Amino acid sequence: MTDFTLTPILQFGTSRFFQAHVDLFISQALGNGQALGKVTVVQTTGSADSAERVQALASGAGYPVRIQGLDNGQVIDEQYWSCSIKTALQAGPDWRVIRRGFMGDVQVVISNTGDKGYVLDAADVPALLAEDASAPISFPAKLLVLLHDRWQRNPHAPLSLFPCELVSRNGDVLRDLLISLARGWGLDSAFAGYLRETCRWANSLVDRIVSQPIKPVGAVAEPYAIWAIERQEGLLLPCVHPCVVLTDELEQYEHFKLFMLNLGHSWLAERWQIEQRSADETVYEAMNDPLLRQSLEDLWAQEVLPVFAARGQLSQARDYLASVRERFLNPFLKHRIADIAQNHEEKKRRRFLPLLEMGEGITGLQQTRLRSALQR
Repeated sequence: MTDFTLTPILQFGTSRFFQAHVDLFISQALGNGQALGKVTVVQTTGSADSAERVQALASGAGYPVRIQGLDNGQVIDEQYWSCSIKTALQAGPDWRVIRRGFMGDVQVVISNTGDKGYVLDAADVPALLAEDASAPISFPAKLLVLLHDRWQRNPHAPLSLFPCELVSRNGDVLRDLLISLARGWGLDSAFAGYLRETCRWANSLVDRIVSQPIKPVGAVAEPYAIWAIERQEGLLLPCVHPCVVLTDELEQYEHFKLFMLNLGHSWLAERWQIEQRSADETVYEAMNDPLLRQSLEDLWAQEVLPVFAARGQLSQARDYLASVRERFLNPFLKHRIADIAQNHEEKKRRRFLPLLEMGEGITGLQQTRLRSALQR
């Protein structure tokens, strides 16, 4: 593979979410001549499931995405063929190829490396910068090595990075993490300046429920989809697409998703655990249980919307909540509450506690349900 070159877009992560979200957007934009080019996918972990997806993606043949659900009351059931991915690599065996290609070909980096994607590993040390070194273990260290290679070759080469992990201000967080890691490795301060000034780190929010995989590669997803990206000078987008939104109000998008959609999911998971409900119960089934549905509607109306009303965002919040309600009532998506309930205590802390803090001082607002859930 000595003559192998990377595509303009390098993606870390093989998840079915990306297949039905960013990669599908790029595929559709390619058809309109509005994308930078195709995508090279890199598997960052040793997961057997990921390895199977990499093998299927490596041919560049594409894969199906089934869109099923409700859109403004209309039933949608459509299938698309996504062809944005040119090939797929594994960070371990293909590391030298990735390092070589990254120095010149890549213009945009996209990542979605899961809940623990930003966790560092003590085994990642400066010796991994050597030309013949193996791949680092953690994603941040992998990215640091690639960026250091690129900086050494051309310290003025621009690069736009789009972390899509579900971390507030994910671009800032990943940038600061790499700068700290570079300092810990004793790297030249000019390199930290390159990370801070030349690279463009996008803060963004991704939102689409992707409920099922299609084997060996592909996904089933809902009609609703958005990739909200905070506007900044010099940022190069991978594509132009109706679902890709540049905004100066990213925090509002984050709050709406976290405190209505994500919070709603965690509330259903909370009741599911307490009431010891069916192991296979889905969000759709839960929403068709009158008592459970009413408990969620009361939570939204009495403990969530008043917070947005106090911030002057009630009208926008109600519109977003209407879309969330329609998404929860999607009869096609088999979104198991048991899956939502994984890491439940940590999810509650992230989704309930900040809303309680935002609600402090609002006259008449009690938020007793959220407080009780956190104390359970």
